[in-house]
Amino acid sequence: MQVDPLPHLDEHTTVIAAGADAVWRGLCAELERSFSRAPAAAYARLVGAADPRQSGPRPLAEGSAFPGFRVLVASPGERLTLQGRHRFSSYLLIFRLEPDGPGRTRLRAESRAAFPGRAGGAYRRLVFGTGGHAVGMRRLLAAIRRTSERPT
Repeated sequence: MQVDPLPHLDEHTTVIAAGADAVWRGLCAELERSFSRAPAAAYARLVGAADPRQSGPRPLAEGSAFPGFRVLVASPGERLTLQGRHRFSSYLLIFRLEPDGPGRTRLRAESRAAFPGRAGGAYRRLVFGTGGHAVGMRRLLAAIRRTSERPT
């Protein structure tokens, strides 16, 4: 599916001592855990997210949704693209899994977004200007790393 390009905001990376299949499972599990909790759903409703609740197929696949995000691309072990929209922003969160040596996977999380109008600009300053987005992404990647490296 073709997506209109959105401006690049940032990228965060971690190397995980696990193969791509384990990282994929960890990625999906942590996204479900992080974004399907009550605070995430309340926030999605507050900002008027297009996808305010969990829906669609499980495990995550194209068309799956959880508060604030819809799965646009799901290529297990390779790429997961999440798309979202609310009254202040349209955004993409793109996860790429790449080999990084035997039994190691590099996980990259790229954020892209547009923030239209004055309200969008204020929202961008609040989320990105304060460093809140970067802190959240680092925590998410650390949780994915811990989950992925756990023996099954």
